[in-house]
Order: sequence, then C-alpha cells, then structure tokens
Amino acid sequence: MAGSKQLEQTSKNIDSSAHMITTARVPADKPVRIAFSLNDSPDDASSENFPLAFPELEQQLQPLPPCHDSKESMQVYKQHCKIAEEYHEVKKEIALLEERKKELIARLEQVEKESMDAAQLAKEYAELTEENRTLKLAQTQCVEQLEKLRIQYQKRQGSS
Repeated sequence: MAGSKQLEQTSKNIDSSAHMITTARVPADKPVRIAFSLNDSPDDASSENFPLAFPELEQQLQPLPPCHDSKESMQVYKQHCKIAEEYHEVKKEIALLEERKKELIARLEQVEKESMDAAQLAKEYAELTEENRTLKLAQTQCVEQLEKLRIQYQKRQGSS
C-alpha cells in the first residue's frame, strides 16, 4: 500500500529532470518500441503533458510516468511498459484468433449446408429411383395388359 502511494506521489512530483517519451500510433501488426533516456538533461515535462506510452491501452492501464531520479521508479515503469506491450500482443492475438474462429465457423456452416444439400439430393435421388422403378413396373404391366387385349381382340376378329 505504501509503495503504490509513493509511486502515486512520485508521478505527481515529476520535476524538471523528467524526460518525455514520444510515441506515434503504430499499426496493430507492428511491435511497439519504448525509448527513454536516464541522463539528466532538463526539459519541461509534467504529468499532465506526459504522452500516453500506449494510446490504444485503457487509461487506467497506462504506465504511470516515472520519477527519473529514482532507479526503482524507472524499473517499475520499464516493467509496466513491458507488461503493457505483452498485453497489447495478447489482445492482438485474441483478435486474430477470434477472426480465425469466425472463418472456421463460416466454413463449418458452409460444409454443414453442403452436407445437408448432399443428404437432400441423396434423398431425392432415392425417391426418384423408387418412383422410376414403380413407373417401369406399371409400364411393364400396361404392356402385358395391352398384349392380352390385342390377343383377345384378334380372337374376336377371327371368330366373327
């Protein structure tokens, strides 16, 4: 508890020996590089104009500006920057995995649709094959019946 209070106090008491870290928006697929110096060249940095080291990171997760006079503060800041970089990489990986998941779900749905289409076609084929068999049987019976009728007709013609 005392350490976080000291760190809070330290971030509020940034003096003229503080150094600004300049960053630019970097595309998500590019690694983030943090550069800073521990030398004593003065500039007019304050906690209000200290730029965000990770603009895409939520405000409460941003690394607090270090007290450049304190080695421990600089180490904590470096560690926080490293953790923020890892967090950014994990978020990027999660986004890629979610995109891959969407692609796989779409592909699965397509395969299932094709499978259902194939099953539907197989069912239709079976029904049509059965209907064809029934119709051929009916045709055979009609041909036989027609032949019997011709024979009967010829017998009548011959007897009359």
